[in-house]
Amino acid sequence: MKNSVPIPFIVALAVVASAALSCGNPADSPGAADPLESITITPAVADAKDYPNGQVQFTAVGYYSTNPNQAVPLSKPGWGSCYENQSTSAVTVSSTGVAQCASGVVGTYTVWADAPPNPNGPNCLAMTACGGGCFVVGTAQLTCP
Repeated sequence: MKNSVPIPFIVALAVVASAALSCGNPADSPGAADPLESITITPAVADAKDYPNGQVQFTAVGYYSTNPNQAVPLSKPGWGSCYENQSTSAVTVSSTGVAQCASGVVGTYTVWADAPPNPNGPNCLAMTACGGGCFVVGTAQLTCP
């Protein structure tokens, strides 16, 4: 009797091996196969009076689930501001993360950045006053003079 491996088994094994090798490393493309778990904003605390023209540049960094040590600057997070869990127009934040206090505004406000946990997942339009909802959110504090 001849010892041989059935052809369908060999073909199936080749297909599985090919698929596994073509997937790549999730760390090479965070967000695609590597869900976003948290966001950190820098600076975490800022006082507008310490910045030229009161404009503070915030940066959002994402941390991903399969490699928590991997910090990746987020290219297009959503940005906004709130005060005591209410939306506010006292602080404006541009799409690039530059925050500025409105004229005459005094107090400490929350600046937030958010992004979907997986950009390839379903769209979620739920949003809270301070970002979040179905999205991962990070916050920082901005003091207006």
